[in-house]
Amino acid sequence: MPLQNLNKEQLEAATSKYDKNLIIASAGTGKTSTIVGRIAHLINSGINPNEIMLLTFTNKAAAEMIARVARYFGKDVAKKIEAGTFHAISYRVLKKEDKKVVLKQQRELKTLFKSIYEKKNFFDIDSDTQAFSSNYLYDLYILYQNTELKLEFYEYIYKNHDEHRAFADIYQDIIDEYEKLKKEFGFLNFNDLLIEFRELAKTKKLGYKEVLVDEYQDTNLLQESIIEAINPPSLFCVGDYDQSIYAFNGADINIIASFTQKYPDAKVFNLSKNYRSTKPILELADKVISYNERIYPKKLEVTKQEPNFPPKLLVFDELFDQYHGIAKYIQNSNTPHEEIAVIFRNNATADGIEVALRELGINSKRKGGNSFFDAKEVKFVLDLYTLVVNPTDMMAFIHTLEYAKGIGSGFLADMFLALKKLGKNSIINGLYNPDTSKDISDFVNVNLGLFDEYYTKESIKKYQNLGFDIEFLNHPILKHPKLTKESATYIYNFYILSKKLLAITNPTNIIQEITSSNLFEYVKELLANKRAELKDKTIDERLKEEALTKIKRKMLLLEDLSKPYNDSERFLNAMILGSNDLTQGDGVNLLSIHASKGLEFREVYVIDLMDGRFPNRKLANRSGGSIEEERRLFYVAVTRAKEILYLSFAKYDKVKKTEFLPSQFLYEAGLVKKDENYKKLVFSHPDNTL
Repeated sequence: MPLQNLNKEQLEAATSKYDKNLIIASAGTGKTSTIVGRIAHLINSGINPNEIMLLTFTNKAAAEMIARVARYFGKDVAKKIEAGTFHAISYRVLKKEDKKVVLKQQRELKTLFKSIYEKKNFFDIDSDTQAFSSNYLYDLYILYQNTELKLEFYEYIYKNHDEHRAFADIYQDIIDEYEKLKKEFGFLNFNDLLIEFRELAKTKKLGYKEVLVDEYQDTNLLQESIIEAINPPSLFCVGDYDQSIYAFNGADINIIASFTQKYPDAKVFNLSKNYRSTKPILELADKVISYNERIYPKKLEVTKQEPNFPPKLLVFDELFDQYHGIAKYIQNSNTPHEEIAVIFRNNATADGIEVALRELGINSKRKGGNSFFDAKEVKFVLDLYTLVVNPTDMMAFIHTLEYAKGIGSGFLADMFLALKKLGKNSIINGLYNPDTSKDISDFVNVNLGLFDEYYTKESIKKYQNLGFDIEFLNHPILKHPKLTKESATYIYNFYILSKKLLAITNPTNIIQEITSSNLFEYVKELLANKRAELKDKTIDERLKEEALTKIKRKMLLLEDLSKPYNDSERFLNAMILGSNDLTQGDGVNLLSIHASKGLEFREVYVIDLMDGRFPNRKLANRSGGSIEEERRLFYVAVTRAKEILYLSFAKYDKVKKTEFLPSQFLYEAGLVKKDENYKKLVFSHPDNTL
């Protein structure tokens, strides 16, 4: 049983009789085993598995824990536990309650947000401050939803961005109109999903006897309000304040810090035995993190004695020398490449090391930059699929048809509304059974815009030799003068494919139908040509072939991802909710610090440890940032290493002609002697913690 494998501290926590429990689980102290042990204890105590909720930071972590439970109690018992991220659980519970959930990705909602923003007049406002851009305002609103539970958005602006007070009413109008349109189309973003779940939990007893929360230090106020709304009889929160690194995303370290104030009868357990890293690595990590305020007392005990390689500092004269030097170290290492990680603070850093490794013929896989789901071909397939499932989705319509040559998103938005009119409020009817009793010019004066410019009733003879069927040839949209033979053919291929897809229900069959269609063939060629285009505008056929091969692989992967699903809506939402958990490739792991969290490797390189880069002073000085957060990022990075740790910095960047000082953290780790430069670093930045 899981409980038999726990050490004394883990067992005490897992079998706690207290109603409110906080487990401080430092890096490598076996928090997963403790959580699994707690679940085993609950089941052994007579708690029904479907009365247990397990909230994790990633769905992958939830799957791992549930798999462990299944080894002891069987799959039938384990699958009854409600386990996953806040978003995944919110989605599943809302679906059980027959709530309509249409999740939209951020880029789509940003398009909608921008269309509202661009109609607003900021020029009449008398202010020395420039208004926030559409993108920044959208991101600020997302942060507001995660971190503010009482103030209206305009009040939030007053409080946090007083220099923008003059624009606050316009910002609020944009937000109000955005929320109204989302409601009209039935769209939800990730935050809406949580808010809907919270409101459900406030009004309905969900029946969970214990809620377990992993990575508790990274919860935000919105997530914490969900836990409060569920109000379970028993709460088991596991976290480490030294690994709280998501302030930029709204995570609030004060939530874990104030646990005992919020729950005066709570019991705090401390897991102190580290099973991951060697003594020299832990001593270095502890030396640096001790510069941060200690919220709960703790001291790590090393259990791993051998081997004892002291962490090594690598110093390079120039930035690119660093990348090539590290690639050489990796080439000469005896550690399997899959057990090596290069960890970086800034995504741009990864490009240099990736190229250096490639030059030596060393494979690498990268996480923390662009994901599989960011690929345009994947987005296209999922947008088209979304439109089949929900024909009223204007964003999916625009993104699917924007590849047609010569017609932009504005034209397509108007075309969408025109089809809606032609179909008497149904896009499907507008596409396949348009109301031909009305002339398309009847729509000129209903603010559609599609037929505002140079409307003509010229003949559609130019399309008659393109193989269009008679129904499509007579479609009113073909009368628009802006359409060319190429764009009309694209729309026709969309018309034919959509008709086929409407008759298919299985997700895998839908993916196969899309990827074998003329429409996708056109998009695939377009993307491959663009990726193979040289500076002189000619196409490199070798690069094009590589691009086509990569596209094919992505489509096969997407097809594999669809196989466990029989329901289209569940598949599409899973693609959105699960996109961050997917990695590709093999070889050396190139990871941002945030992407490295929860992972461990025999050999780790933490690179670009120059002041300004790491710590990133610019991010540290932004709202939610701090030198303490940067220090926690350093702590997370170095504690990924089990046996071998390299820290590196460069003295000079020849491209930017910039000289670097070593990172403040190298001084604090004792790897660089504290000198006048250290004093300069510390005392020139008022946010520093000495």
